[in-house]
Amino acid sequence: MTTGVDTLRLTAEDALGLVERGEVSAEELHGAYLDAIGERDPELHAFLRTVDEPEGSSIPIALKDVISTRGVETTAGSKILSGYVPVFDATVAARCKAAGLTLLGKTNTDEFAMGSSTENSAFGPSRNPWDPSRVPGGSGGGTAAAVSGGLAPWGLGSDTGGSIKQPSALCGNVGLRPTYGTVSRYGVVAFASSLDQIGPVAKTVRDVALLYRIVSGRDPCDSTTVELPAPVELPTAERLDGLRIGVPRQAVALEAIEPGVRSAFEAALVLAEELGAHVDECDLPLSFEYGLPCYYLIAPAEASSNLARYDGVRYGPRSEGETYRDAVERTRDDGFGAEPKRRIMLGTYALSAGYYDAYYGQAQKVRTLIVREHATAFESFDVLATPTSPTVAFPIGDKAADPLAMYACDLLTIPSCLAGLPGLSVPCGLSEGLPVGLQLVGPQFAENALFRAGHALERALGLDLVPERLRT
Repeated sequence: MTTGVDTLRLTAEDALGLVERGEVSAEELHGAYLDAIGERDPELHAFLRTVDEPEGSSIPIALKDVISTRGVETTAGSKILSGYVPVFDATVAARCKAAGLTLLGKTNTDEFAMGSSTENSAFGPSRNPWDPSRVPGGSGGGTAAAVSGGLAPWGLGSDTGGSIKQPSALCGNVGLRPTYGTVSRYGVVAFASSLDQIGPVAKTVRDVALLYRIVSGRDPCDSTTVELPAPVELPTAERLDGLRIGVPRQAVALEAIEPGVRSAFEAALVLAEELGAHVDECDLPLSFEYGLPCYYLIAPAEASSNLARYDGVRYGPRSEGETYRDAVERTRDDGFGAEPKRRIMLGTYALSAGYYDAYYGQAQKVRTLIVREHATAFESFDVLATPTSPTVAFPIGDKAADPLAMYACDLLTIPSCLAGLPGLSVPCGLSEGLPVGLQLVGPQFAENALFRAGHALERALGLDLVPERLRT
């Protein structure tokens, strides 16, 4: 590249240093990443569209295509929003602009963020930079693949039940799902409003902390947001002295966890103890027995309500019909893919008369018990640890015909999402030559504690997280 920038290894923090020292201009850096996209993205399909003319004075960022961007098409990976160009920025996009970040483009996603592999995108699947025959995870596989493949220094994703953490694990990135309410959802295409949260994906824990610092904080446009109780810290400690790590025995006992994933996770726990942490088992029986069914009642119910607005009248393509009702039915049938239709039907059934209390109402009661169960665990532990994903990246098409198998990809990430808690996925090793992620979960507003723990483990592990096939 003309700039001499190695986008495969450049962290966001290092990129900021290059621009601040005047060694590279924002325009040159943006161009270097566009060159990388031109070289590698035809294979990876991480981006749905790019922005060639940067506006900003700092480094580039990639945004998942559920985040509204003024003047740039936003589709949420769905045909029903094809051609929709927002006239405003989502709050997180506006805060990135205010920090001088330049928009590289919009990244691929499972349709309406519904999926664990990015195969549900109406515009075709993304591929994992470590092995293009495999998925990058989902729903934010485009952002994860872009960061892992050196197509962006960092990006923002959305996480409802694991859509930041799981693809970060499968692609060898660091990903943060923040405490619910610490990052604005204004201008984000809604899936399940009581669960959706925007968060950063990057190469290092410090990069994630830097981006979280930019986008977090109360927003008057989103009544669910709150001020952070303490400033976001950039971690520096390389020890874990005194940190109490709880390992839910019900999670690690799951048969779905592959042997290679289990081995890398257990080795990371041994390393944590060598760094001074105290590791012990804890119990979260309800969370890991009922978390998945609870989530797949609450999230589809909220999706059924949120996706009712897509009728072809106000935005997006419209299918013609003899009557208004006929036109709306045809628009929704033509515009939605199989997975959104499946979840809309599930959610509509769960909310229907005669079933609301038995399904949605009961799931909300279980959710309350899961919240309390986590609170009890944090009376004895500072953070909880599990593998992020039970498997490494699986072949494209391997689970596409089995929705239940796909839903099970989020077995380990869903419980803390239901509880509204922050979770950080940090690479902890390789299995079959593919990345394995370690999930660290903390109590509400414990992001700084997660950053300190994740950073210390990251430094001690010293992994080379450039995909082996791309190393030169």
